[in-house]
Amino acid sequence: MCFKFSLILPVLALFFVQMTSCTAQNNRTENDKAPIQSLSNDIQTGAQQTDEYFPLLKNQRVGLLVNQTSVVPDGQGQWISLVDTLHHAGMDVRFILTPEHGYEGKISAGSTVDDSNYQKGNSLPIYSLYGKNKKPKAEWLEQVDCIVFDVQDVGCRFYTYLSTLYYLLQACGECGKEVIVLDRPNPNDTIDGPVLIDECKSFVGILPIPLLHGCTLGELAQMMVGEQWTEAPAPSLKVIKAKHWRHGDDYSLPIAPSPNLRSDHAIRLYPSLCLFEATDISIGRGTDYPFEFLGHPQMQGEFEFTPQHYQAASHPLQENQLCHGFDLRETNIGKGFHLQWLLACRAHFQTLGQGEGWIKQPKFFDRLAGNTLLRQQISEGLSEDEIRATWQSDLQKYRTLRQKYLLYE
Repeated sequence: MCFKFSLILPVLALFFVQMTSCTAQNNRTENDKAPIQSLSNDIQTGAQQTDEYFPLLKNQRVGLLVNQTSVVPDGQGQWISLVDTLHHAGMDVRFILTPEHGYEGKISAGSTVDDSNYQKGNSLPIYSLYGKNKKPKAEWLEQVDCIVFDVQDVGCRFYTYLSTLYYLLQACGECGKEVIVLDRPNPNDTIDGPVLIDECKSFVGILPIPLLHGCTLGELAQMMVGEQWTEAPAPSLKVIKAKHWRHGDDYSLPIAPSPNLRSDHAIRLYPSLCLFEATDISIGRGTDYPFEFLGHPQMQGEFEFTPQHYQAASHPLQENQLCHGFDLRETNIGKGFHLQWLLACRAHFQTLGQGEGWIKQPKFFDRLAGNTLLRQQISEGLSEDEIRATWQSDLQKYRTLRQKYLLYE
């Protein structure tokens, strides 16, 4: 059965599309979800270019900054971790560094990642960069000659793997260690959204770049070094490029980059829905389809879902509350930062007399947005076109800067 949602205000219906079901059942956990399937078999990541970086690692003491996305194909339809790949090749790997979500990518967003050990093959210490340390310790780096970075990004400034790379470059510059980035394509490869201002700098926004930066992490690493953004001596940097990918190409991730980005569609919606993390509105954490649902107990609409607690969701927003709202699984959306859902929800809560109270964490909202102006513009009822017009000058300056660091056509 298909139907259109209707809200209290007719104007809100303009923002949403047809939905496909009435109720979402929470019958699948993080551990038994199907992996994202790659549709980009001709694309080769930097990690696959072993002939280019194996010679750089020979007779070197190596540290790795990796997670569950750090894999290479074995030629028989299976994925092998980069850790095991280097171990089988006889490389001297001394330790593993891991970002938010941990080495296996199963720890929920914002949760502390503890140090641990890698037990397969040679036992290796795993040092967390998402706990008491966000920056690698000098005493760790003393054990190695270089660090290999291989983590899949999704192209958003607030996705924290970028901030972890920033602190890695800073620490390695201070300690005189080489960084080798095994590059991977950007699945949200477009330039859009506000450019971050210094006032809003944080771990969810570390660089003065747009919300969608249109770079690979290899290109951003070059930018950080070239623009001296790490505020430290520049490390020796080598980027191993991906092959058969160009800017603007689609890329389907073979492995989910974090517990709640489980499909290509969720990754496409993520830039536009992540700002709801600072509001009282659920974006589907605690369901089978995080970042594909949008709802609240006080919203209207026939679609319903109930966020529940399990491993990947920790204690999700609106836990055990019946939420009404929108099923975005079939929404046809292009790459970019889309404002219609923020504007629609703000209009809805205005009709309930709640003012701007639906934004429960204004400072966090500003950090995600990258400025203090977007929240004010939404509050003032500006249209999407009016808001977008205020970004264009900064975006043009950024495009000029970005051109110097591009590795791909």
